[in-house]
Order: sequence, then C-alpha cells, then structure tokens
Amino acid sequence: MIKILVNDGMEEGALNKLIANGYDVLDRHFGEEELKQRIREFDIMIVRSATKIRKPLIDAAKNGKLKLIIRGGVGVDNIDVDYAAENGIMVKNTPDASTISVAELTLAHLLAISRYVNISNVTMRKGKWEKKKYKGVELYGKTLGLVGFGRIAKEVAKRAYAMGMDVIYYDKLGMAKGYNNYKFFELEELLRKADYISIHIPFDKSQSAVIGRKEIEMMKDGVYIVNCARGGVIDEKALVDGLNTGKVSAVGMDVFENEPEPCRELVNNQRVSVTPHIGGSTFEAQKRIGEEIVTIIEKYCLNRNLVNA
Repeated sequence: MIKILVNDGMEEGALNKLIANGYDVLDRHFGEEELKQRIREFDIMIVRSATKIRKPLIDAAKNGKLKLIIRGGVGVDNIDVDYAAENGIMVKNTPDASTISVAELTLAHLLAISRYVNISNVTMRKGKWEKKKYKGVELYGKTLGLVGFGRIAKEVAKRAYAMGMDVIYYDKLGMAKGYNNYKFFELEELLRKADYISIHIPFDKSQSAVIGRKEIEMMKDGVYIVNCARGGVIDEKALVDGLNTGKVSAVGMDVFENEPEPCRELVNNQRVSVTPHIGGSTFEAQKRIGEEIVTIIEKYCLNRNLVNA
C-alpha cells in the first residue's frame, strides 16, 4: 500500500478522498529530527511552508521509499529541489490553486497602507480617536509597478486596473503578449516611475535580495511597497531604513526573511501592514490546493502503474 505523510496538514475533503481511494495516509507533523527517523517509511510526502526539506533530510530519505514531495502552494524555496531530483525524488507544487487568494490579499495591503487601516484599527481599540492624523491617499490615478508578471501579478493587475490605477510591469521574460492595458518597463525604469510597487517573484537563495538599498534609492520619494510573494526578495534592513527616512511611505508585508520570527523593527512600525504568511489561507484556496494534490498523486501513481495494495 502506498504510504503518504501529510506533514503540514491539508484540506479535510482532500484528505478524506485520499483515504477513500485506498492510500495509507498519516496526517501528523514531525519536527526535523523525528522526520529524519521516519521519512524513509513513506512513498509520498505532502508539505506546506512549515517543513524545510534541505540536504540533511533528503540524505536521510536515501535508500527509502520516498519518491515524491508535494508542496501545497506556489513556491518551493523551502525544498532543495535540485538535490532531491539528484536523489530520485520528484518535487511538485500547486501553482494555480492560491492565485486569486494571494492577489486579493495584495489588494488588501495596498488599501490598508493607503488609508491607515492597520494602525487606526489598533489605536481605536486603545480608545483613541485620531481622525485628523490619518489622512490617506487614493489608489485611483496612481501607478502600480509589478515586479514579476506571473499568474498572481496578472490577477493583481486586473483588479488594480479596474480600480483606476495605471499598471506597469517588469518580468525577466520580457513583454507579455495580450496585455495591452499595461506597459512593460525594465526594472530600474519601473522603480523610478511607480507610486506603488508590488513584488511577485520567487526567492532564489543563491542570490541577494532583488530589492535592496540601491533599488529603494531609485524609487520615488514616498513610495508604497507590498510583498506577498516570498521573504528574502526584499532587504528588510534597507526597507526599515527607507521607512525611517521617509523615502518609503508605507509597506504591506505577508512574507518575511525569518519566519515565524520576523524582524520586530519592521513588524512594529506603525506604517507597516503585516499578516503572517496567509496569502493562500482562504477556504477556497485550500480546497483547490487539496484537489490539485489529489490529482498530482493520482497521475503519479497511474503513470508508474502503482496500486494501493
């Protein structure tokens, strides 16, 4: 029987479907040391962002049953994908399932930092009525620069454009066909033109942050920045300095360099709207992620003539 470890949890309906289809499923979280001892027992492992699958863990899986790791979500930066492949372990993710949810959270942060939704909520709970203090700005008529133009960025662009924003974008693959409502610019020019900048690129641990001190200096004075993509793509120390000098008006962050213990100087800044990596945390996204995971497993087993017996 094919054994599956669900190490970071998954949507209940999908979990029940795997069990109903005859798989031997263990829905339990193991920490790194215990996982090293147990990983060789399983044919398939399902993780989210909590489990880090690095070289030592892959080494522990050698000569065991594990042949497939599924990351429930978009990014796979918590997995050493190339090293896994070198050792005969395939890595899959669910890139489409959380697209809408992350795009909507990006818009939520854009609105929150423009209208002081985050901090006014806190001060009102403290009994303060600071109406005159919170003079915000409209998104309408402003230029939104998207750094990266993949699935999520395209959904953000669609919504921002409907709200009256001028949308420009940069992508390392160049201009995208069929998106004539938006303008393509090289990264440096985009940074100089945009009133708002939203990040939509993966994190490459072999490289430094894409948005660092130099890039922030290129931006307009009073720029607004949102990152719902991946921690590490922005230099957080440079971001804090930008906030302290006024170069950056406000920031929206759902992802951080060090999770789950992010930079307190950033998180506690009153001009920063923060959420704890919840981009894909909607009922709809989790249902789609679960369905996509089941489909990946079924196709994997079918292609290899594997049966649950």
